[in-house]
This record gives sequence, structure tokens and C-alpha cells, in this order.
Amino acid sequence: MTTVDTSIPNLDAFGPAGPQAVLVDMDGTLVDTEHFWWEAEASLFADLGHPLDDTHRVQLVGGPMSRVIDILLKATGLDLDPAEVAAGINQRFIDLLDGGAPLMPGAAELLALLAEHRIPAALVSASQRRIIDLVLKNLGDHPFAFSVAGDEVTRTKPDPEPYLAAVRRFGAEPGRCVVIEDAPLGVAAGEAAGCPVIAVPSVAPIAPAPGRIVLSSLAELDLALLRSAVAARV
Repeated sequence: MTTVDTSIPNLDAFGPAGPQAVLVDMDGTLVDTEHFWWEAEASLFADLGHPLDDTHRVQLVGGPMSRVIDILLKATGLDLDPAEVAAGINQRFIDLLDGGAPLMPGAAELLALLAEHRIPAALVSASQRRIIDLVLKNLGDHPFAFSVAGDEVTRTKPDPEPYLAAVRRFGAEPGRCVVIEDAPLGVAAGEAAGCPVIAVPSVAPIAPAPGRIVLSSLAELDLALLRSAVAARV
């Protein structure tokens, strides 16, 4: 993930102070899959005799599977093999996803905006490669030059490594790569990478902060806002 992809054009299409690339989270940001994850997690633990509630749901949003399982096993007191729990959750999620996942409000417009202006873009997710590939297959034509999966990095979100991997592959500057996220852990990852962040909260609330723009929907996002997000950091 450290090799610059020389096939990606137009990093400086918007001048020295404009965005070079847009890095988009997947679950809950681009596609409406957070409820799929919750259904997979809740149904598995219900079958194990430990129903989950909304208190657990807020804690689980946006993190890697290892963190999710750690929280759930501690909360329920179950002594289970984390790898088996992860496999069970992932399989239930894939079964739910197999029929496709709806786009989040404004996501189609975002994809069209990136394509129209030829803005280099990447999908950066804590999900496994096989799940990302299934989502991208269901999307069909999309503007993403590449994607970064949670099982392709040493440390995933909230660590900045996934976003830094994408920045390096573009050969870009972190401060000119706009991260679009829905979860606090993803926002933390983007900000730790030195990127301006546009947050569109899905399940857990996200407060505005310096260098961070918070929207109620991707439908509010336009080219001027992408430019302003970078201008606030450079």
C-alpha cells in the first residue's frame, strides 16, 4: 500500500490549495450497512442466549471486528473463541449483504460529483477485503481508484494507518485529502492521519471541531465544501 499509483491523474486539478483526493468510509457513510452489522451481531448473540440492546450498538459502530468482539464478550461474559465469533458475524453480514445494500442519502450524488470532476477517490474501510469487494460489485460503476481493507493493514481504525496508506498510494499530502466518515472512530483515524474530515453521523453522534465539518447528510456535500475543508487545513 506504499507504492504511488501513477495511473491516477489530476491530483492538483484544483490548484495548490484544493483537494487532491477524497477518502470515503464504507459502512454507514457510503452504504447503509450499519444495521446489517447490528443485525448480524445481535442475532448471533441472541442465539447464544445474550440479547443485545442499543447501548451495545452505539459502542460497536465504526471499529474493527477485534474491538467489536472484545466489547461483546466482556459485556456478555461469554468464554468463546474470538475467531469463531468473528466468522459467525461476518457470515451473517455477508448473507444479509448478498442482495445488495442501499446507498446512504446523498451517496449517489457524491459518487457522481467525484466522477464528474475526476477527483481521485479511494474507499477506506475497516471491513474485510471480501466484504468490500462484494459492496463494490453491487455498486457497479464507481469512481474509486482503489480500496483499503481492514485486513490489509497492520492496525485499522481508529489508528491512522488505513488513511495514511491511501494517502501514500495517491502520492498526496494528508492535509489535502478529505476524509468522509460516519463514526467517531473513523473520524479519529482521519484526523490522526492529518486529513481534514467531513463527518456525517449515522448511529453515534459526532460534534463539530477545528478542522472537522459535520453534516446531517451527504446531500449537503458539494465541491465548494470539499475545497473549504482543505482550505481550513492548509
